[in-house]
Amino acid sequence: MTNEHALLVGASRGLGLVTARSFATRGSTVSIIARRILGDTTFPSIHGHAADICNPADTRETLATIVREHRVPTRIVFFQRYRGSEPDWEAELATSLTATRRIIDLLVTDHDLRNAGIVLVSSINAHLISGHLPLGYHIAKAGLIQMARHYAVVLGSRGIRINSVSPGTFLKPESQHTILEDPARRQFYETITPLGRPGTAAEVAQVIDFLSGPLASFVTGQDLIVDGGVSLRFQETVPAHSPPNPAPLL
Repeated sequence: MTNEHALLVGASRGLGLVTARSFATRGSTVSIIARRILGDTTFPSIHGHAADICNPADTRETLATIVREHRVPTRIVFFQRYRGSEPDWEAELATSLTATRRIIDLLVTDHDLRNAGIVLVSSINAHLISGHLPLGYHIAKAGLIQMARHYAVVLGSRGIRINSVSPGTFLKPESQHTILEDPARRQFYETITPLGRPGTAAEVAQVIDFLSGPLASFVTGQDLIVDGGVSLRFQETVPAHSPPNPAPLL
């Protein structure tokens, strides 16, 4: 059991919710900030706070409430991304980059954040290009990696470590059926992945757990790719046929 407090941003579903439940299982108090909070009575230690993180006043008030109710967090993880129906450059950057910067800065200036582990959830698309995703998504995810490097330097004296994680395609509870129930798609991911299978949200959550916690106490400013080795392969050796509808990424 632990008395730690973890703050997760944009964790109302998918990888974020899997991570929240993983933290709660070992006894952590978990605060989630998201635009829409889904009901979850399984873990009473998970507390949802609905807020618009692109609104400075709403963000500041929500953080103050969380700190007042549960103390300053020692683990902070950012999962949020823009989910509009159409590509929007400004919204992508505002949601992924500006909101993340604002929350980190407010925790430092308003709540004297110290001795914490922060993880920014980026994407393999910070390193590679997916034709079905817009430019803003790629730039936002790449920006998170440089943001982690910057804060690792300027906040290191406070005992704050900050790293990023870049997952490839993985199975999420809400959408894993699109791969598991389609033999051709499943075989495709088994073929292109050196480990011979798609990864799971729980496996990515384990990496986040490691980087945000004491076992990574001397690791900061790093980006860890979690893709089962897919990005290591020379493109010309990858099978020519890809699935008709690429699996959704973070």
